[in-house]
Amino acid sequence: MEIKTNKSDINTLSFDNRRKYIELGYNVAYYRKHLGLTQEQLAEKVGVSRQHIGAIEAPNILRPISLELLFNISTVLEVEPSKLITFRD
Repeated sequence: MEIKTNKSDINTLSFDNRRKYIELGYNVAYYRKHLGLTQEQLAEKVGVSRQHIGAIEAPNILRPISLELLFNISTVLEVEPSKLITFRD
């Protein structure tokens, strides 16, 4: 954990969550495929573009998502939100 300081935002914490976003993407892809949905079908159901879902699932792209989108994806995939943010070692 690194603490950054500047004039506009004193004591901003900076964390490296890349691995978690990658795992989140893997989980979305896993449960999407388990239901037999394409990225396009999932995107349409949650109200985002297919490219957005592709970026979430892509391990080489860091795409943070909102809790709102996380909840919507979990609803469509018929899993609890915690399933999408359960990370393997």
